[in-house]
Amino acid sequence: MTALRDTHYMRQAIGLGARGLGRVWPNPAVGCVLVRDGRILARGWTQPGGRPHAEAVALAKCDARGATAYVSLEPCAHHGLTPPCAKTLINSGVVRVVTALTDPDPRVAGRGHAMLRAAGLEVVENVEATAARAMNAGFLMRLEQGRPWVTLKLALTLDGRIATATGESRWITGPEARRMVHAMRARHDAVLVGAGTARADDPDLRVRGLGITHQPVRIVAAPRLDIAVHGRLGISAQEVPVWLLHGAGADAGARQRWRDAGAELLECPANPDGLMPDETLQILGQRGITRVFCEGGGHLAASLLRAGLVDELVVFSAGKMIGAEGRAALGPLKLAHLHDAPQFKLDAVRQVGADIVHIWTRGTA
Repeated sequence: MTALRDTHYMRQAIGLGARGLGRVWPNPAVGCVLVRDGRILARGWTQPGGRPHAEAVALAKCDARGATAYVSLEPCAHHGLTPPCAKTLINSGVVRVVTALTDPDPRVAGRGHAMLRAAGLEVVENVEATAARAMNAGFLMRLEQGRPWVTLKLALTLDGRIATATGESRWITGPEARRMVHAMRARHDAVLVGAGTARADDPDLRVRGLGITHQPVRIVAAPRLDIAVHGRLGISAQEVPVWLLHGAGADAGARQRWRDAGAELLECPANPDGLMPDETLQILGQRGITRVFCEGGGHLAASLLRAGLVDELVVFSAGKMIGAEGRAALGPLKLAHLHDAPQFKLDAVRQVGADIVHIWTRGTA
């Protein structure tokens, strides 16, 4: 019975933590539920910017003496801008702490659990660990591999085209699918497109129509910085951050024009094919980005797929046909054999308005 209760409340904590996705980087998105005698006393989740932490938010709402704290990640054990959450839990009078994951951050890495046990609290670990790992995949990826989690979104006709031969692409999918895309943007730290998409579509890349105030960082991979500064990104760069990823050979005048517009420039290693994707993502990881939502175009998407750096694939399929003269979703993958093709495992399929969305994760199909 205790195990069932622990699972029930931990699922709530993980769900609460998800509210912080896209808002708390480089920190993890954590949820906390305080329970005593079968009654929820308070709930909390990590606040925008990463402070205060979920435990502090929940504890500030109630008298937690004698309670159990359900936390979706091991409480921190180090002094930062705030005291360690493990110490705060001890001082609050809770008698039991249930967690989903050990925090791989070297400053924590089991020390929070050890601190709680040393103070005499009962500690239960690894409750709903798989769900918690999936929710905080970006935070964990950055700590464990140095790069953000990458979601690639494609909006296609049934024959796999993203635009007509003339470049017309608005709109392949319907309003319900586009609204879902905006919700996905909001759960990521950054939205990424290639220079070709920036030139062809003049995108804004902000979250619209959901009534939220926070915005992801807008990033363009433009090796030569050959995109117009007077487009929508340049005009709004002082309102919402714009980062430009470029190579060493980018024109000095273009660099200065974009800096004057308010964009931040990040020089990345490049080769004749463009920016080197692994090294570029490592640079984003160093800047604290944990989750990237890539919206193309074909060259950028292909480079990420070739390098094995797409962790999640979200494909919207619309009931339209364009034909062979239309623009393909991906650039060349340079495959010699079918078994070399990137493979993904289907996670979910559902109808969204008149369209279908299918979600895949990296792995063996």
